Amino acid sequence: MKWIRERDELIAQTLAFVQSVTGKKDELHPPEHTPAALTVTAEILTVQAVSVEAEPPPVSPPEPQARPVQIPPPRPGGDFRSEMQARIANFRKHQERFEREREEYCAATLTKLRAALRDSGPLPPTEK
Repeated sequence: MKWIRERDELIAQTLAFVQSVTGKKDELHPPEHTPAALTVTAEILTVQAVSVEAEPPPVSPPEPQARPVQIPPPRPGGDFRSEMQARIANFRKHQERFEREREEYCAATLTKLRAALRDSGPLPPTEK
């Protein structure tokens, strides 16, 4: 089998690489036998049935049976359309609010920056 030989070669290459990197040749030994030379033995055992007398389990109350999940009936087509329109309108309101808050934040930041520049006075001359 070709794949077994390729696997064995890969394992040998990997061991050689590990040994070259770590420099420890004592701890890692290549296999003495190739896997093809190994034999597999199997032993079949017979098992005898043993009977054990045990006390009967205590009687417990019957468990309630699980009910199937109730799925609501499908909605009429018009209700789905109105729900989608309401969700889209709500989404647009949120986007407009976020944009308005961003604009307000930007304007406030620019106002603070301009005030800081105005209060600091003229800039010192730069050297070339």
